[in-house]
Amino acid sequence: MAEIELKTAPVDFRFPTTNQTRHCFTRYIEFHRCVAAKGEESNECERFAKYYRSLCPGEWIERWDEQRENGSFPGPL
Repeated sequence: MAEIELKTAPVDFRFPTTNQTRHCFTRYIEFHRCVAAKGEESNECERFAKYYRSLCPGEWIERWDEQRENGSFPGPL
């Protein structure tokens, strides 16, 4: 049986507390900015996707995706 390795986003000293809400939100924004700058096919953005997916609850991601589609996302993209 293959061994499964679990990883999360690396330590980011911009977010020193245990509450990772802002870290999650920032990584989500970084991913979408990267995709906007480099295109959907770029592998360079995948690390940001891994980071926000490991930090953010799925419900938040779904809501933010819907807000982006509707043009009502509250963050800077």
